Amino acid sequence: MFVAATQFAPVAGDIDANVRAIADLVRAAGAEGARVVVFAELCLTGYEPSLIRDTPALVLTEDDPRLDPVREACRAAGAAAVVNGPVRTGGSGAGITTLVIGPDGSLLARYDKQHLYGVEAEVFEPGAADGRFTLDGVRFALATCYDNRFPELAERAAADNCAVYLASSVLGSDNDSFEKVYPARARDFGLHVVLGNVLGPNEDGMGCGLAGAWGPDGGRIADAGAEEPGFVLAEVG
Repeated sequence: MFVAATQFAPVAGDIDANVRAIADLVRAAGAEGARVVVFAELCLTGYEPSLIRDTPALVLTEDDPRLDPVREACRAAGAAAVVNGPVRTGGSGAGITTLVIGPDGSLLARYDKQHLYGVEAEVFEPGAADGRFTLDGVRFALATCYDNRFPELAERAAADNCAVYLASSVLGSDNDSFEKVYPARARDFGLHVVLGNVLGPNEDGMGCGLAGAWGPDGGRIADAGAEEPGFVLAEVG
């Protein structure tokens, strides 16, 4: 199976523009054989916790019609999209939520980020359950940015027979996760780790791209580079 790790520069607070960019990447990656397409943390709104806090309309629902172009792209491409944004929880709050939209446009899984970082804890509710889905017989685990600092998430994924660990993140070039976190999660637990990251300015700083993947031995097997939006394919499973 091929998974696409993506990177682009979200427009702060512009869900429609970001959905168009996501849908275009799903179609393009699907045309090159990707079965799963992984995006960055808060790709639907941009990583802008303070703006999300002050703009209730930026919070989505699981069946939000604003995501219809992504659903249509998944159906057209025959690929699943792993997208992340502020999504309403059971009450009045929101999580930093990964929605996995399947190749038929249906919702395959939801995962709410468990470990909130900094200002996120003032805006969002933490999740309490691990995220899993299976496609074509391959079992996937979901994690979001700061989650990856906690090895027990990857340990549970391996124990739960997951082969691929999908990390939706917002990282700058000074972040040591590229050297110390993602390869360690892959190597220590025998997983393929696939990272979706951002480009451009956001509330946390400047996204540096470098989306890609690590093999179960901890070695880099795919790297999208630090400059251009787009995606890179990794063979997993």
